[in-house]
Amino acid sequence: MSAITRVLGAAAIALFALGTPAAVLAQAPATAPGAPPPLSAFFANAAFGGAKLSPDARHLAARASAKGGRDFLTVIDLQHNKGKIVASYNDADVGDFEWVNNERLVFNTREKNVGEGDMSKAPGLYAVNLDGTQFVQLAERTGGGMVAGGPKSRRLLPWNTFMLPQPGAQTSDEVYVTHPVLDTKQTVRYVDLLRLNTRTGSSQVMPRPGNVKGWLLDHQGEPRLAWSSEDGRVTLHYREPADGAWRVLTSYATFGAGQDAITPVGFGPDGTLYVEARGSKPTTSLYTYDIKAGKLASEPLLSAAGYDFEGSLVRNRDKLLGVAFRTDAISNEWFDPGMKALQATLDKLLPATINLVSVPAQADSPWVLVTSYSDTIPNRFALYNTGTGVLNKIADARTGIDSQQMGRQQFVRYKARDGMEIPALLTLPPGAQRTGLPLVVLVHGGPYVRGGSWGWDAQSQFLASRGYAVLEPEFRGSMGFGVKHFQAGMKTWGLAMQDDLADGARWAIGKGLVDPKRICIAGASYGGYATLMGLVNDPDLYKCGINWVGVTDIGLLFDNGWSFTSDASDEWKAYGLPQLLGDPVKDAARFKATSPVQQAARITQPLLLAYGGVDRRVPINHGTALRDAVMRTNKQVEWVEYPEEGHGWALEKNRIDFWTRVERFLEKNIGSGAVR
Repeated sequence: MSAITRVLGAAAIALFALGTPAAVLAQAPATAPGAPPPLSAFFANAAFGGAKLSPDARHLAARASAKGGRDFLTVIDLQHNKGKIVASYNDADVGDFEWVNNERLVFNTREKNVGEGDMSKAPGLYAVNLDGTQFVQLAERTGGGMVAGGPKSRRLLPWNTFMLPQPGAQTSDEVYVTHPVLDTKQTVRYVDLLRLNTRTGSSQVMPRPGNVKGWLLDHQGEPRLAWSSEDGRVTLHYREPADGAWRVLTSYATFGAGQDAITPVGFGPDGTLYVEARGSKPTTSLYTYDIKAGKLASEPLLSAAGYDFEGSLVRNRDKLLGVAFRTDAISNEWFDPGMKALQATLDKLLPATINLVSVPAQADSPWVLVTSYSDTIPNRFALYNTGTGVLNKIADARTGIDSQQMGRQQFVRYKARDGMEIPALLTLPPGAQRTGLPLVVLVHGGPYVRGGSWGWDAQSQFLASRGYAVLEPEFRGSMGFGVKHFQAGMKTWGLAMQDDLADGARWAIGKGLVDPKRICIAGASYGGYATLMGLVNDPDLYKCGINWVGVTDIGLLFDNGWSFTSDASDEWKAYGLPQLLGDPVKDAARFKATSPVQQAARITQPLLLAYGGVDRRVPINHGTALRDAVMRTNKQVEWVEYPEEGHGWALEKNRIDFWTRVERFLEKNIGSGAVR
């Protein structure tokens, strides 16, 4: 039995021993279609939380758990096929983790069995050697006090000290961490960056150029860029390598889609800065940025027709190898010929999946980490040795999922009533039937973000496994598809944005895919708002609605009332909301016409409502106001409140409870149990 099997086997993860022939991983064993997977296969806590190679790729760190147990951190020696659990707790779960150097890791904790409202501890911060020795607590979890172990008389960093999601240089015992400083309203004034020694616990605050909100490390792991956002403008600051002095690099409007906006993506190993920018094009692309001249390159390095660039650099210490980025799906684009050849090899070994490659910092290592997925296959993790050609499976993200029982998904585009093209994901249930299906229009939140991309998704695949077609429109206002698509959504909540959803459902009807008498609309946050307005605007189209943590009145986004607090910043309310939604006074008539609370009497269809008791994004008064208004005239309303939850369901028991209710609700209203 291999070390990976021994160490992770307790977590009930299916693993292959080191040396497994690559062909074994190419396709999951076929199983005869039968009863669909249980609901828990989609919504229970995952037993495997990812893996990361050490900088020299001699070791692999992974987070895993036994069934119903706490998440632990384990390290496997890839040369000697030995493993060891290096961190585990009886009262907490290991959370995020990263390699500090070849010998040491830094990590925090979480409590996956505690809801947001019951949280009493911060993530903390810890470091440990790969053999489990020299464990040091670096930041407190509960506030106040001295460290219990390690160097004597050392005060812990405060609870609001967090890991920076950038690996850094990985050549010393030091890392960079962040420390947000809050104002009296508990919003972030600025974010300090600290250089922290993970063995001694000593730290140093780095100079910052004003009220910085974010930081970017360069190719040597040193802070090089910082950005602030005040008075409706983003300012990028650059730190000169020679003397550490900060200077303004550029500034642009925070909200909107100005041509001068740039988003830093990262630094290449040679110090080149790569950014996402639009320039004069309709979509954003990946550019190099001349720091001295303060301008973009004349032509982009990478563009994808019809898509904004969204991705990250793939690099080692020697050079930029390529990027991982999203178009209809997430994939790698390689600049390096060797990586192109490696990708071709992996795609032959794993032909049923998209195969993403992560590389270690040290360029001469033979190991790479492969994450594979498809529309029917959740993430699978494997190690590939470029020297031996051996592919070793590590774990499956979802062990209870049989790809044969999943629905196939495709990326489609349809025309809205005004001619605008609307991208969407369409997932059809498994089996031969392709006509007359019940349909769920699943609306993403935001709304000014992108929804999903091609690949396995718990919500859409759960619905498909129960016999429903699922349409997920990227309605106007969604990001990722160019400036025209984004700007078309400004100030159109409940109007053109809403029409895009109905037009998608009617497109599916026109294709003969769905039964026009069995369509339900569902979504969370903005998707919950769209659900309610769908029932208001198109009562002939939607037979029912499911809204969880949804906005119910645009005015409440500006003012939630004296007894409820929102996590929306004053800047967002002053600059973002007016530009994207409108003015509460000048646009009062439109706000009323597109307010589900104000139009509640027009909602006559069956409705499932679910809210979190401590939600600060969409406080629960959104839900109670809508519930009370609708139930005056509509008795077909099911209400559920999860008192300890915030903006979504963090707890496994609540996810399973909610989706059990969804399954029952859909079956009654548009499923086989519906009265026709």
